[in-house]
Amino acid sequence: MSDILKDDTWVWIVIQDPGKNEKILGQLDEEKKISFIPTFQTKGEALQCLNLLSQQPGCTHEVQAILYEDLVRYASGNQFMVILLNGTGEVIEEIDPD
Repeated sequence: MSDILKDDTWVWIVIQDPGKNEKILGQLDEEKKISFIPTFQTKGEALQCLNLLSQQPGCTHEVQAILYEDLVRYASGNQFMVILLNGTGEVIEEIDPD
């Protein structure tokens, strides 16, 4: 679990195709061979980093808030790590939800 985030903390993630076939935008770190969900402490950081993330062409993307405990449950059920980033894409914390 996180050293920084509590279960009831709101964090910011990117949603692909909001309002249609919504899903949380994940990323692949090919060097480390891990799939992860980029997560941010503020909406501003998420918006600042949005263009640095790999996105599926033709899809719309929107920054949305989610409770950290809900994100961890989703990540665990879908074999994703949660990686807390700042607005420039620097890793603040890597979180294994299991």
